[in-house]
Amino acid sequence: MPDTFLLAGKPFTSRLIIGTGKYRSFAEMQAAHAASGAEMVTVAVNRVPLDRATESFLDHLSPEMQILPNTAGCYDVEHAVRTARLAREALDTDWIKLEVIGDPVTLLPDNEQTLQAARILVKEGFIVLPYFSDDLIMAKKLLDAGCPAVMPLAAPIGSGLGVQNPANLKIMREQLPDATIIVDAGVGVPSDAAIAMELGADAILMNTAIAEAGDSASMATAMNFAVQAGRLAYLSGRMPKRLYASASSPIAGAIN
Repeated sequence: MPDTFLLAGKPFTSRLIIGTGKYRSFAEMQAAHAASGAEMVTVAVNRVPLDRATESFLDHLSPEMQILPNTAGCYDVEHAVRTARLAREALDTDWIKLEVIGDPVTLLPDNEQTLQAARILVKEGFIVLPYFSDDLIMAKKLLDAGCPAVMPLAAPIGSGLGVQNPANLKIMREQLPDATIIVDAGVGVPSDAAIAMELGADAILMNTAIAEAGDSASMATAMNFAVQAGRLAYLSGRMPKRLYASASSPIAGAIN
């Protein structure tokens, strides 16, 4: 049986969410999306002509994919809320990936303003998926605000550094066993994706690691496998770590 991933009541068979930015061509983006197996794609509202007056990646997305607009490029509550409302009208969806950036150099999120915006948007009927620093207390507040999932970063956006604070993600998983946790930002290679899933993430959102790869479609395939492998490893339960060796073939009872 497939390991179904439920988000806001909607089932997904893929735990990989993919992006649309930085691809060298629309054809390359389409090939990567198909290879990834992803069923959800995020779209930067502030970076696309929503009126469809000119060609954009919106014209090259599979109609079967769930569109997840995002508020990338927003630096305050007002801009983020306004962008979300625009996305709902233009793309006919209540889903929104909420980003409120706090610093233009690191692109780290402003958790306080993210929470404020989330509370406003939830009251307006949005399905809010907030991007925030990997902080347990903020995760609790965002869930209490009505967000169906939280999206802690693994590392700064587009850095490819991998999971920088595995303990934070592990604690978040242990303390919020029923929450949906989607790791967002910082994954660079398939092993990063596998590690995030092994720590208990429910899904991973990535863009740059695939889009900037030499062969985007091949990297998308690798990421797909890595997410599946990490998920299966988490469900299987890893062996305990030991300070000393433990023989694979014990000699107790062996013939001397």
